[in-house]
Amino acid sequence: MATLGGCLSSTVSRLNLLLARPTFTYTTTALRALRKQHQEEQHRQFNFTNLFTPFNSLSAKLSTSQFNSFENQTPTVCNGDGLLVLGIETSCDDTAAAVVRSNGEILSQIVCSQADLLARYGGVAPKMAEEAHAKVIDQVIQGALNKANLTGKDLSAVAVTIGPGLSLCLRVGVRKAREIAGNFQLPIIGVHHMEAHALVARLIEKELQFPFMALLISGGHNLLVLALDLGHYIQLGTTIDDAIGEAYDKTAKWLGLDMRKSGGPAIEELAREGNAESVNFSIPMKQHKDCNFSYAGLKTQVRLAIASKNIDADIPIVSASSEDRRSRADIAASFQRTAVLHLEERCERAIEWALKIDASIKFLVVSGGVASNQYVRTRLDQVVKSKGLQLVCPPPSLCTDNGVMVAWTGIEHFRVGRFDPPPPADEPEDAVYDLRPRWPLGEEYAEGRSEARSLRTARIHPSLTSLIKGSEQHHP
Repeated sequence: MATLGGCLSSTVSRLNLLLARPTFTYTTTALRALRKQHQEEQHRQFNFTNLFTPFNSLSAKLSTSQFNSFENQTPTVCNGDGLLVLGIETSCDDTAAAVVRSNGEILSQIVCSQADLLARYGGVAPKMAEEAHAKVIDQVIQGALNKANLTGKDLSAVAVTIGPGLSLCLRVGVRKAREIAGNFQLPIIGVHHMEAHALVARLIEKELQFPFMALLISGGHNLLVLALDLGHYIQLGTTIDDAIGEAYDKTAKWLGLDMRKSGGPAIEELAREGNAESVNFSIPMKQHKDCNFSYAGLKTQVRLAIASKNIDADIPIVSASSEDRRSRADIAASFQRTAVLHLEERCERAIEWALKIDASIKFLVVSGGVASNQYVRTRLDQVVKSKGLQLVCPPPSLCTDNGVMVAWTGIEHFRVGRFDPPPPADEPEDAVYDLRPRWPLGEEYAEGRSEARSLRTARIHPSLTSLIKGSEQHHP
């Protein structure tokens, strides 16, 4: 993975928070044609290689007004390993791009971190994050294409995260993706950020087939889902307030740790020096027998413990006395132990629920930025094995936000005909984009509904699963 140095500086920001109606377009005839071809190939035991077309030649004929006419055409069949998809990710605080081939080969991966901004503000500042994205997006994407030895003309499609995430940040990536797709007349695939975290495991683990479970843990999300099929998810549990990554970041800030590493790695490193049983933090939501998460209360407990030890966050950890450092390490270790015990408890229950729904489940995927934490992986591996399942974790570079997961998810949906036509090459600068900052992944499991849920429901888009189900019912 390449990292672009010195990529963060402020520029004048144009604030344009635009929320558009969802326009989840599917080429239904392409879907039927591809499925029919796939079935015929499997029936005749042919090599599964000449199934999907990159659509480079076809896309030149497509425009928004002409797209419906494509429903009466059968796509040309070519090498299924020949698709080349550019993935663009700007949902939060990393600017990322990658080029991935449909056989799973990662041709390039570029990530530009906003670590300096995180350290300066103690977290993500949306306006500053948007400015940082806008500053480097061209450089990141060109770097990904250069590393892959490709130009826009070589691509088959462009995939971009459209939600969930910060509207200001999402808009930077979507605008650039549409510019590239319009200039080269390429299909464009809008990607769900959390689905991408789950599906990237299928790029790494070839035996990972549907159905499987996924625990997606990051700075903004805690999500337990049962993945029944591509685009079809049952939400077993989610966060009702703060996510685990947010709790790690705030704890690291209050302990005076180096936030340039981000909170998770900083806490994990310091916790190795501490006694995890020295501070008796309460495990969140013990009284709620569901699979939802809450870390707001644990954050309060940590803050009170820090105050009781008279720890001054303005004194960085490197300048702390040996006694002060020991106190900080004990709090870090105790916090991490309690935070992960909450994950363990929820995962145990979710596995039991999921196996009642489908007893054939064999894998639990753990992905998202917090899944890079080795302590988290080790503890969850024990839980999963005790339930007779296998843990699948992408490598750390694919757990944090990245373009590979977006490109791969785009490939999976493109193969079954889920994409939008090329946007106009002369799209106006003030165009209203389809951004979905609050976008559920799956439909909520009835038994998992919790009276403790405090999530605001205003301006939430219909879930990805409900949109796909609706499309399939309308175009069987």
